Amino acid sequence: MNTPSFPSQMTAIEIARPGGPDVLAPVQRPTPTPGAGEILIRVHAAGVNGPDVLQRKGLYDPPAGASDIPGLEVAGEVVAVGPQASRFKLGEQVMALVPGGGYAEYAVAAERTTLHLPHGLSMVEAAALPETFLTVWVNLFQRGQFKAGETVLIHGGASGIGTTATMLAKAFGAAKIFTTVAGAEQQAASRALGADHPIDYERHDFVTEVMGETEGRGVDVVVDIIGGDYVDRNMRVAAMNGRIVQIGVIKGPATQVDLFPMLVKRLTHIGSTLRSRSHEEKAAIIAELESQVWPHVRSGQVKPLIYATFDLQAARAAHELMDSGRHIGKIVLRVGA
Repeated sequence: MNTPSFPSQMTAIEIARPGGPDVLAPVQRPTPTPGAGEILIRVHAAGVNGPDVLQRKGLYDPPAGASDIPGLEVAGEVVAVGPQASRFKLGEQVMALVPGGGYAEYAVAAERTTLHLPHGLSMVEAAALPETFLTVWVNLFQRGQFKAGETVLIHGGASGIGTTATMLAKAFGAAKIFTTVAGAEQQAASRALGADHPIDYERHDFVTEVMGETEGRGVDVVVDIIGGDYVDRNMRVAAMNGRIVQIGVIKGPATQVDLFPMLVKRLTHIGSTLRSRSHEEKAAIIAELESQVWPHVRSGQVKPLIYATFDLQAARAAHELMDSGRHIGKIVLRVGA
């Protein structure tokens, strides 16, 4: 390993106990040391994501061997390189997908799930990219099999996942993009990102709106982070041979589902998580992103939408905003100067 140039202790955000944003507290932890095939990153920025909230609530444990510190995506500078790691040099600016440990001054990342910063992105923008873009690519394109010319409904259209899915669906040739959002401000923002029909779910029923706009056909792909009663309604709004991709369950489990539409419309309802996948699986996804999506990022057509940034020590405030649902795009923690 290269000679380390980092302190033995660091500030990190700990989940004191399962609960609300108030359980997030700055603590001193030993600075981690990179193992075989790993690098140590001095974190400049860390993305805030839905899985972090679930972990805070005690509903989503880290994978075996992962840090208990929340945070799944970071951007920063390489300060140490472990044995058998050779892709990155000290001082290089990188972004990384990590299984935990992002809310800290230093984070260990597998070399295989670390990327150089695409040209033109700031550290804050880069920290908002790995978890969200990989999740959308896996679910909308790989598992959802979205193709140019198809229609898509994206729930949580103002979230990090929703804004990213909207931009990528637009970039890859969606015929029509529907989103569900809350209020006129989120509608305007979703439309600016490429949505053809942002639906205010507080005022309108998305099933009625989508079926009306598609002359009763429905949509080819539904991307859902909501769950709950949306599961049943998604089946009603899906087109023949439609695919429903379940990414999250913000509203909890579905208590009543009519499976008849699934049968008669030959629907596919699938789900997945990203965090528990192996480094090899994540590396394969990253390779597809680099070849398929990065050209759109470098051209400026697709770029993470940043709503707010907070200092690392203010992680509680960041989660309060996350819980409110008022944000449009990503929330990011700034670390250090």
